[in-house]
Amino acid sequence: MYKMMTANEIRDSYLKFFESKGHVIVPSAPIVVKDDPTLMFTNAGMNQWKDIILGTKEPEPRRRTDSQKCLRVSGKHNDLEEVGRDSALSHHTMFEMLGNWSFGDYFKEGAIDYAYEYLVDVLHLDPKDLYVTVFEGDPAEGITRDDEAAGYWAKHFPENHIVNGNKHDNFWEMGDTGPCGPCSEIHIDFRSDEEKAKVPGEQLVNKDHPQVIEIWNIVFMQFNRKADGSLEPLKMHVIDTGLGFERLVRLLQGKNSNYDTDIFTPIIAEIERLSGKKYNHTFPEGPNGEGVNEEEKVDIAIRVVADHLRAVAFAIADGQLPSNAKAGYVIRRILRRAVRYSYTFLGQKQAFMYKLLPVLVREMGEAYPELKAQQELIGRVMKQEEESFLRTLENGIQLLTEDMDEMRAAGKKELDGSKAFRLFDTYGFPLDLTELILGENGFTVDEKQFDAEMAQQKARARNAAAVENGDWVVLRDGEQEFVGYDYTEYECHILRYRKVVQKKNTFYEVVLDHTPFYGEMGGQVGDRGDLVSETETVHVVDTKRENNQSIHIIKKLPENPQADFMACVDTDKREGSACNHTATHLLDYALKQVLGEQVEQKGSYVDENILRFDFNYFEKVDDEKIRQVERIVNKMIREDLPLDEHRDTPIDEARKLGAIALFGEKYGDKVRVVRFGPSVEFCGGIHVKSTGHIGFFKIISESSVAAGIRRVEALTGKAAEEAVYTIEDTFNDIRALFNNAKDLRATIEKSINENSNLKKEVESFRQQRVEELKTRLVNEARDVNGIKVVSAILPIAANSAKDLVFKVREAIPENLVCVIGSIANDKPLLSVMLSEDMVKDHGLNAGKIVREAAKLIKGGGGGQPHYAQAGGKDKDGIAAAVDKVIELCK
Repeated sequence: MYKMMTANEIRDSYLKFFESKGHVIVPSAPIVVKDDPTLMFTNAGMNQWKDIILGTKEPEPRRRTDSQKCLRVSGKHNDLEEVGRDSALSHHTMFEMLGNWSFGDYFKEGAIDYAYEYLVDVLHLDPKDLYVTVFEGDPAEGITRDDEAAGYWAKHFPENHIVNGNKHDNFWEMGDTGPCGPCSEIHIDFRSDEEKAKVPGEQLVNKDHPQVIEIWNIVFMQFNRKADGSLEPLKMHVIDTGLGFERLVRLLQGKNSNYDTDIFTPIIAEIERLSGKKYNHTFPEGPNGEGVNEEEKVDIAIRVVADHLRAVAFAIADGQLPSNAKAGYVIRRILRRAVRYSYTFLGQKQAFMYKLLPVLVREMGEAYPELKAQQELIGRVMKQEEESFLRTLENGIQLLTEDMDEMRAAGKKELDGSKAFRLFDTYGFPLDLTELILGENGFTVDEKQFDAEMAQQKARARNAAAVENGDWVVLRDGEQEFVGYDYTEYECHILRYRKVVQKKNTFYEVVLDHTPFYGEMGGQVGDRGDLVSETETVHVVDTKRENNQSIHIIKKLPENPQADFMACVDTDKREGSACNHTATHLLDYALKQVLGEQVEQKGSYVDENILRFDFNYFEKVDDEKIRQVERIVNKMIREDLPLDEHRDTPIDEARKLGAIALFGEKYGDKVRVVRFGPSVEFCGGIHVKSTGHIGFFKIISESSVAAGIRRVEALTGKAAEEAVYTIEDTFNDIRALFNNAKDLRATIEKSINENSNLKKEVESFRQQRVEELKTRLVNEARDVNGIKVVSAILPIAANSAKDLVFKVREAIPENLVCVIGSIANDKPLLSVMLSEDMVKDHGLNAGKIVREAAKLIKGGGGGQPHYAQAGGKDKDGIAAAVDKVIELCK
């Protein structure tokens, strides 16, 4: 009999079980990865431990456990299109992975025994329903069957419950290179007794049966995959396990799908309440999970919205705002996918998802307090994004309506696939919505052409992002020590290097044993400089941060990589970057003083030239408040506050010091605290020794970057001084234009008023001129078979030409063809006006007529059936163009 528990109780029981086994409970890493250039999102529990697994960080404590937020929406781990549609209803974008790790402590036996004890003794699962897999081996790799793991499983299960698994299912790899090893999966068979009697469970393991599913994967990391594909033993064995939280809850609560558990039912109930749609608990039909009736379509939409709500909310809480680039684009895509489903199948034509946020916070806010802390920001961002995409949907529908009109006129039934792709790529209009609207109007789309366009785009993206990494060439054993807080030059040796090819550019990544070079992190750019030996100098073009170490980028290898080097940082660039970085700390403090303690940093960028600082605030910061902020920062600069630095401080002690931690950042057990007077923050970056080095601080812009997020850009030191000189020069230039007037403001105001009065006089003369021309043209109108034809070539501007033809139409409301050719600023313009009866009764169309006539002035144009304009390049053709309009009207 399964032990009945709520989702929150199940999560808690797992963590407490492993805590009782000597594991330290650690918090979930942010769902958005900020310090690993190879990864946008945390997609597995082991991501935050890569530096330990790769041997670049000490593994203490050696036993850990947590519930990790994960997101799988890109790369080879992409569950996005399966959400809400797969036959088992078990795929999600955001999901929780319960994990326990051992770094060089217990290995296969311990991991297997713990897993069995938790599932059987704690949760009371029936071992008769459990099956485990072991790696069957691979002769091509020279790896035999994992008999060691099988032997440990044999303590708990009979032979027919231990199933061999292939390389796809039972050999885990971090990527094309890196740590890897065999793994054991735990599957559960929760079919009825009758079904079990017909087909044994071992025959359905890894066969995609919806009721025989994997719930836990235990990875035995014992190899390192090299670039040539060969395997070498790891120095330290690692246990990495992942227990699917949503699947476990479904199992223990006896539900047929994850969406029927209390993880999702409160959200689904709120969707029902707000939308008026009923969730019918239907399962998708067909191999791709297509809904075959309206109930199924509604259910799929509800599941998609419920799932995507979690993914978007957690990503924003961890600091990733929707945008058009990289991780931000992925989050925007998830949110828009949910909006599209709610728009199409739930009848939601206005922002909807953000209204579900309070339920999500109520259900998960205790386990993940970042949701509560960031609720207002998450809601505002989601609402703005929804409203923006709903406008995009309306634009897409308008464009698609125009395409359908053209197809009707041409007698076509199929939309060009390239047009469907343009709707998708340029306007974010998904193919299935295009197909839905077309189908309702009796049209189809050329899917093959659409797929071809999509394939070309993906190929372009792959080529742009393609990176070829060679194997690390190890010259010396050891770990890197960062000495950059104290030195800008330091003796060093190269520990290892590798060749990298990206976008046909070749460079080398180098790891030093001691380095003063700061690797880009926390918004501060990496150092540049030189590696100097007795015989040569190699330029370091950049320094990146990866797996807790500085990676130095050089364009060519030293002639002797094993030489003694002096690592020399470009101190001018570092000083500028340090000034700007310290200024961001002072700015953060000042903003809190002026705008309130609720202000929190949401991102930053710092180099030697400028600083950008993003923060949460829900209205424009006015000029007076900007001035207050500047004054506070500059006062702290004049006070020359010294850097008070606390390295390797236990995190609890750091919090007692009042240090500010940023949401969405992952902190270790020990942190660095940086204090400048009242400003105290967690920070691993490079700073000046005292605030006086900054010199001067000046904000140059304040703007919005997203709903509830403002951005300040500022300058310090020499750059701020030059900005002041530029302002001063501009002011002097303006004063000179006004004859060095003593009261410049009053002089400019007088000039503006005089200019406004003159404009009014000119406009009055223009209107009078148009009225005179109208009277003359109406009197000179020709009668051709009962039609009044008005034509002329006049030296008037476009706005006058437009006013003129409308006034002619007022004077001659019926049976009118009016065409005015005009030349202004040496450019020809053609204006055509038709009375309403000429459009309705005679089938004339001013837009089509003007486009044809515009060819004679080497131009183009268009407009409405009764009025249109066209411009061109050839003024000599204007007379012919006017005649052509009259000819086409006949």
